[in-house]
Amino acid sequence: MAFYDLSKSERADRVQAIRNDIRHSLLVRMPERVRFYFADADTYIRKSAYLVTGRLYEEDEALRLPVLAMLRHFFRDADFKVRQTVINAAGEIGKRHFDEVRSFFDEGLKDSHHSPRNAVIGSVKKMGEVNPAPVLAWAKEYLHHSDKEIRREICHGIELRGRKYPQDILPLLRELQHDPTGRVRNTLVHVIGQIAYKKGCLDTVLAHLKGWENRKLVDAALEEIIDVHHRYRSFAVLTQAEAVRIIDEHFPDRKR
Repeated sequence: MAFYDLSKSERADRVQAIRNDIRHSLLVRMPERVRFYFADADTYIRKSAYLVTGRLYEEDEALRLPVLAMLRHFFRDADFKVRQTVINAAGEIGKRHFDEVRSFFDEGLKDSHHSPRNAVIGSVKKMGEVNPAPVLAWAKEYLHHSDKEIRREICHGIELRGRKYPQDILPLLRELQHDPTGRVRNTLVHVIGQIAYKKGCLDTVLAHLKGWENRKLVDAALEEIIDVHHRYRSFAVLTQAEAVRIIDEHFPDRKR
């Protein structure tokens, strides 16, 4: 039976059973028993497994080395779901202990399957929101990587931090303004739009954009900001008309 076919109490019992199994497997140094959960076809079982793994790492120092050893072992698995779950577990750990797990993200960016690579993006988002200093420093190292997809993924990955603290990621985004790949620049424009419609963010974003050299990209970003204020009008703090007025104050010469 699928995880969400269970009742609420049954789901709680299942998660507790997963926790008990993983903890016991780590204590007796038999991590292969955990692979069953990391490879499960049910996304929510895998999610329960990586959340439990992250909590066990945080709560019990005696389990930290066994957890890392298990993740390193699973990271060589042929099943992409297992590698994806490893990266998600590392993302939970990295919310407080990034240095201990950064190697999983270095390798995950190069994974042959898109699911582990997407897990890197998701993990960078959740880690960067609560543990920004080491995560953003790591991300900066990849802004000019030779692989355009890695540059794009890093741009996308730092977005969530920027929704509350755009000043933290705008200097990194600026480094991508002259990227030679259209797909990367399009992602950059998208991210600028996503960080501009939250409360208190628009003026910060616009003030920073005024110092960018690539005016064509800045103009595209301004249009995206205007469009986002319409698309997300139910969530945006400002109306589209208010956003346009503020943009025109910062960029009176913008193309209309």
